Amino acid sequence: MEKVASQTEPNPFEEMVQRFNIAAEKLKLDDGLYQVLLTPDREIGVAIPVLMDNGSLKVFKGYRVQHSVARGPGKGGIRYAPDVTLDEVRALAAWMTWKCAVVNLPFGGAKGGIVCDPKKLSNAELEKLTRRYTASLIDVIGPDRDVPAPDVNTDERIMAWIMDTYSMHARRTVTGVVTGKPLDLGGSVGRREATGRGCKIVCDRAISRFGMKRENTRVIIQGFGNVGSMAAHILYGAGYSIIGVSDVHGAIINTLGINITKLMAHVHEAKTVAGFPDAEPISGEELLVQPCDILLPAATENQITHENAGSIQARIICEGANGPTTAQADEILFDKKVFIIPDILANAGGVTVSYFEWVQDRQGYFWNLKTVNERLEEIMVNSFDTVASYADRHSVNMRIAAYMLAIDRVAFTIRERGIYA
Repeated sequence: MEKVASQTEPNPFEEMVQRFNIAAEKLKLDDGLYQVLLTPDREIGVAIPVLMDNGSLKVFKGYRVQHSVARGPGKGGIRYAPDVTLDEVRALAAWMTWKCAVVNLPFGGAKGGIVCDPKKLSNAELEKLTRRYTASLIDVIGPDRDVPAPDVNTDERIMAWIMDTYSMHARRTVTGVVTGKPLDLGGSVGRREATGRGCKIVCDRAISRFGMKRENTRVIIQGFGNVGSMAAHILYGAGYSIIGVSDVHGAIINTLGINITKLMAHVHEAKTVAGFPDAEPISGEELLVQPCDILLPAATENQITHENAGSIQARIICEGANGPTTAQADEILFDKKVFIIPDILANAGGVTVSYFEWVQDRQGYFWNLKTVNERLEEIMVNSFDTVASYADRHSVNMRIAAYMLAIDRVAFTIRERGIYA
């Protein structure tokens, strides 16, 4: 997605640690638990040799970080991108720990990534890459150990390859090793739109808190991938006014509202929001600072920084992406009284329905869409309300409240389990 941050982007792990430190201090966390909670359980780097279509041999670098398994198996996506780093994967794994704890799922946090440009790889090369990466991790992933899922540039097809590779090594079909699979291979209905639907649910709670109505709520969405497009579609269907959208190729705005059904048809043909006839073109940087009620960043990390936070005119920020707002920007936005629904709460709909998929795979019994969506809404509403009341009680913003709640839950589990020696 479109990057608007400066060239000196903050280290994502350090950004996570800054928020963690504030929450830990307010919780009066002792030094020992502080170290346990901040230190990943396991960090794995693997070399992935792939025989390319032209006959050459190329070695890719892959990572899997398991931040915590105190509350259950690791859970977290796998991303394929040229700029994947261990620090990024480490930060995302920690965020997954806090995210699962915020919505009270029986998972810890994990994350994976491969340094590659999937757009430059053929289907056969992608499959070889995926299968070799899976085989390299065969002893550390599994339904009871660590359950991967799709992330940036990975999808249902790649999850199917992972499931098949793991199953071949296990000598039996193991559907519960990954989530985000095709429906015919043990996937769950509602999984694809779950993160976007979760964003809509917490937006509903936020506007209710401020006495706002959907039809009078103007929304700008940065990023039109899975999360951004699904959020736009579901918010639009619920009556919100989507006035601006951007993707990696460009941005559009129409202050009277954009017909998202027509926009999605345009994107299907053009592969970009740019050029949509019923809106005006605008730069991605400008779109972020246009007047709106809800700004929903659904692209990549470090999009709202100290450089542009002062110009943000949204009343509410709903973080569809992981880590879109830097710690410095948080302080500026807090002073401006912008209400932030933090990523570890706002985009937790995806991991929640991933949890449902894992449960269904293990039971061998599948739910209908109505059941999935009702249970998702129940968890997201309860989680939002718990974080909001925690924020009010401790006089902190929503992000620090979410971190405090998550850290408190994980720390409690570790104290209850004790330290094996």
